[in-house]
Amino acid sequence: MKTITIRDLRQRWPAAERALQDEHELVITRDGKPVAKLVRVTESPQKRKRWNAKAHMRWLKKTWGNKVFESVDAALARDRADRWEQQR
Repeated sequence: MKTITIRDLRQRWPAAERALQDEHELVITRDGKPVAKLVRVTESPQKRKRWNAKAHMRWLKKTWGNKVFESVDAALARDRADRWEQQR
């Protein structure tokens, strides 16, 4: 594993980039002590699938069935009303 100082990294980036191609990772030092590791990024072989609304609805139906839940807005309004009354 090759080392490079912070100063060399800033002033000689093209050389550091070439070294990174060969070494795959560089240890960055300050005052002779390692402070960071620079690792070459590789392309991900798979792309993430896009979010599919129809598939999500199928999952919701499978998970929750036909259950109907109380509106969150109504529950929040009740909680806030209770807090408002307590503050008075």
